[in-house]
Amino acid sequence: MRSGNLCWRIATSGESIILSASNKGRETLRDVKLVATAQDRPEIEITRSEAQETITRRRYVSEVTNAVIEQSGPVRAVVKVEGRHRGAERAWLPFSLRLYFYAGSEAVRIVHSFIFDGDEHKDFITGLGLSGRVPMSDLPYDRHVRFAGSDDGVWAEAVQSLTGLRRDPGAAFRQAQVAGRKVPPVDEMAEAVRRGLPYIPQWGDFSLSQLTPDGFTLTKRTKPGHGWIEADAGGRANGLGYVGGAAGGVAFGMADFWQRFPVRLDIRDAHTDAAGFTLWYYSPDGPAMDMRFYHDGMGMNDHVAENEGLDITYEDYERGWGTPYGIARTTEFTLWALPATPTRERFAEMCRFVARPPRLVPTPARLHAAGVFGPWSLPDRTTPARRAIEEQNDYLLDFYRGQIEQRRWYGFWNYGDIMHTYDADRHVWRYDIGGFAWDNSELSPDLWLWYSFLRSGEPHVFRMAEAMTRHTGEVDVYHIGRFRGLGTRHAVQHWGDSSKQPRVSTAIYRRIYYYLTADERVGDLMRELLDSDRTLVHVDIGRKVGARRGASMPPGGASHVKASTPLPEGHIFLQFGTSWCSLASAWLTEWERTGDTRWRDRLLAGMTSIAALPKQWFAGGAIFNLETGRFTGPGDKVSVSHLNAVFGAVEVHAELFQLLDVPEYENAWLDYCTAYNAQPAAFTAMTGAPARGHNLKEGHSRLTAFAANRRGDKALARRAWQEFFSGEAGLGMGISARRRKITGPDVLKPVDEAPRVSTNATAQWGLAAIQNLALVGDMVDEVYAGVSE
Repeated sequence: MRSGNLCWRIATSGESIILSASNKGRETLRDVKLVATAQDRPEIEITRSEAQETITRRRYVSEVTNAVIEQSGPVRAVVKVEGRHRGAERAWLPFSLRLYFYAGSEAVRIVHSFIFDGDEHKDFITGLGLSGRVPMSDLPYDRHVRFAGSDDGVWAEAVQSLTGLRRDPGAAFRQAQVAGRKVPPVDEMAEAVRRGLPYIPQWGDFSLSQLTPDGFTLTKRTKPGHGWIEADAGGRANGLGYVGGAAGGVAFGMADFWQRFPVRLDIRDAHTDAAGFTLWYYSPDGPAMDMRFYHDGMGMNDHVAENEGLDITYEDYERGWGTPYGIARTTEFTLWALPATPTRERFAEMCRFVARPPRLVPTPARLHAAGVFGPWSLPDRTTPARRAIEEQNDYLLDFYRGQIEQRRWYGFWNYGDIMHTYDADRHVWRYDIGGFAWDNSELSPDLWLWYSFLRSGEPHVFRMAEAMTRHTGEVDVYHIGRFRGLGTRHAVQHWGDSSKQPRVSTAIYRRIYYYLTADERVGDLMRELLDSDRTLVHVDIGRKVGARRGASMPPGGASHVKASTPLPEGHIFLQFGTSWCSLASAWLTEWERTGDTRWRDRLLAGMTSIAALPKQWFAGGAIFNLETGRFTGPGDKVSVSHLNAVFGAVEVHAELFQLLDVPEYENAWLDYCTAYNAQPAAFTAMTGAPARGHNLKEGHSRLTAFAANRRGDKALARRAWQEFFSGEAGLGMGISARRRKITGPDVLKPVDEAPRVSTNATAQWGLAAIQNLALVGDMVDEVYAGVSE
């Protein structure tokens, strides 16, 4: 692969991914590979019974099994490499990575993903890294090491220092070395220093270790077998290192460095003819990665007991289902093959590029004019109603941004997710209480963040949404194994809940990021979902519904309808909102990306067959033919769930109706939108069934607005805003006034809290606010004036 003065050699097999890189004909980089270490048990707790037990540790390196050129052009080239990590006894941890080369750049961007396919009871990962070698031909005092600190800080030293000595080599030598330039000829050096050069230590090994989001340490030593010396420490390192000299060197960086702790940057053997570097995206300094389920089941050995556990902790536990087998993580690296040591100023610029890579995106106005991604409008603060809504949305975005920082929602598996529900008594989010802990996309915070970014163009909102997209699409979703294509419901551990559903893995949460950035990895994730409906053959979402004492809440709070008799082969029972709409978003995206009409036809089959059912959307779900994509019935009973429309159903329908003209289906959906929040008599008149309490009324005001807009119904538009401003079963207005600071002995550290704020309510309030303004914004001031008097 050639780009200007650079030539990159990419492997198609073997351990190394990048065989070498040369700049102006000189080899600067070689043997770039992935490394991993693991052990067969967690750290030993020294007790009388375990004191004599040992841990077996093993090392693995990448084994490339396939490499293809995906793009080759005058501006950009992309190579995709696939493989696994191989050790003496097995190959595991399959990976895929893409190498991005750009015209005029001395860097390669690497987007790397791996899948955990081990046994969490036996495989405890202790290190994951990207390593390489750097040929070193300069004299020791002309070899340089750089590490990025916080902000624009740079730590820069030579392998053999000429400063601070008892004898002065001369100002020209000191100034050149501090600047990273080649020093003058040695015969111009002060004789006392030249004679003493053999006695000046040569420092070969350096490490920057970030074990928490708040602190890093920097150490160095001369060589193995000798003690480490503490060099410096700081807060949040930006994740960039360099080793090389006047003849060339390599800079190596990792995005979201301190946010993904524990992490480490290593330089080894810098005093020899080939230095090594490793970007540890899971640091060997950290604890062994313990992915075992966090409790022993507490006697929940059947569905009856599991449902009772759900009723108290909101955790849908089932033995063997809370497994991490098949989850993934994606990390971004950048390598520079440089002709010389960069100046401190240039290194600081490179550091900013790693920590906050620039993104080229259209303005909100241009995106809005394109008419993409359904109903949303640009911010407008020209009236009291509009200003109040915009200010509350801004407040909520800032509040969650602050909570990420205050609550330290960082770490290898956690970064990008947020918590579900707050505990005002302990002044903490319910991190340890079942289904109230990690949110795992529950009720679509991903969409709230992305629509907020589309409207505002705010970089910090983009970063939040990007981190969430990277997390929820990888960690919360299964990519191989028995749950492939499904995601995990909200839980204490991201993979812990036994409710595995398409509503979490849905492509609707990835679409906006994909179309803004053309990120191939996210494209892969959406393509993985095309046949995920077939996983539901052996994963019955409603399997526990019949095994209950009394009328307690089923998994997810929804009334899951099941077929009363065994289904024919190739058929499953499928919910319309949480499942079919989630699957439809993947089919829609594939049709858009490829033009393959199979996926359009599958969408049409689902739409027309739902419209043909006796109760249409009010049935909630029906038997689904996996081969044809059609619902076969019976669909003759009303089953309305408050979850059906809150996992991307509104958003996917808005886009379907732009592309497909199926009037009978559109009417079925609009009837559902009209009836959900309707008064009891109106609901019964439309459905033939008695009205029942419907949760999330505030969030469902956007369904009312959707119907009002499509049918041009002013009365329905007015009703939508009345539902929204009522705050019923939602968040309500005036949230910022309830925020408070908690300090002193009541908390570990000062924190802000807004006790009424939950992620469910926030996401649905935000989406309703954004979509109602776009759909029926002309009625907002009239209704707001009435409710605010």
